[in-house]
Amino acid sequence: MSLEIPEGLRWTGRYPAGRAWLAGLPDRLAECVERWELRVGPPFHSAFASLAMPAELPDGTLAVLKLQYPDDDSVHEATALTHWAGRGAIRLLAHDAARRALLVERCLPGTPLHALPPEAALDVVVALLPRLGVPAGPPFTPLAAEAAGWTERLPAKWERLNRPFERRLLDAALGLLADLVPSQGEQVLVNQDLHAGNVLAAGRQPWLVIDPKPLVGEREFAAVPMVRGPELGHSPAAVRHRLDRLSAELGLDRERVRGWAVAHTLAWSLGDDQVFPHQVETVRWLLDQA
Repeated sequence: MSLEIPEGLRWTGRYPAGRAWLAGLPDRLAECVERWELRVGPPFHSAFASLAMPAELPDGTLAVLKLQYPDDDSVHEATALTHWAGRGAIRLLAHDAARRALLVERCLPGTPLHALPPEAALDVVVALLPRLGVPAGPPFTPLAAEAAGWTERLPAKWERLNRPFERRLLDAALGLLADLVPSQGEQVLVNQDLHAGNVLAAGRQPWLVIDPKPLVGEREFAAVPMVRGPELGHSPAAVRHRLDRLSAELGLDRERVRGWAVAHTLAWSLGDDQVFPHQVETVRWLLDQA
């Protein structure tokens, strides 16, 4: 099948593994269309880590076909959706693990959460997070194991990228991880990419989560992506307000939420060959809010 790669996925072409994935997409798409007897539309241009496109099943069910980039973060996405069983998240309709292909419920109208005023959006998050934080175990990656990877990779990336920010940020993140990892509370399913662009308006329930990157960790970590994400406002006051409100209304330990936010945001601020300055800025604000 002919296929136009959306702009959001062009970054994959910078890497050998990405170029191989891109080259195989047309055949993989054709195989999924045949297997599930789909009619598909043009890809969503906002997708960054998957080729995603609207699809229709033979019985008229509206869906989304996702062909995942084969990273580790999303390997258990289908399992997480199965675990939630539609409670606060989109439903999984079909899964082909060998092709890293998912057929999922389509959200209509699909308006992202950040279209709401920030306070109304936070109301939605406060209602959603308890529904998503259900007990879980294998095969999900433990937050402790993920954090061990951040601890190992952060110093090496920092050096390789020519020390792009002050050493105090790195030292603070590593120190917080050393304290937080062994002292976690109850282990539940958490989503390290639950930002306001990954919650969409829907019909079956008012708002549903899409594109989870699941881990098993303490509840304080679940609030982190919303605290650090710029979609609901990128300023010291906005970050502080999200930290304070989510911690208070969800009954979370504010200092643990802040600590996880520092560590996770810094870990995600460094790519293989680039730095994301707005995330580094957020880390500075969080450290200065102690």
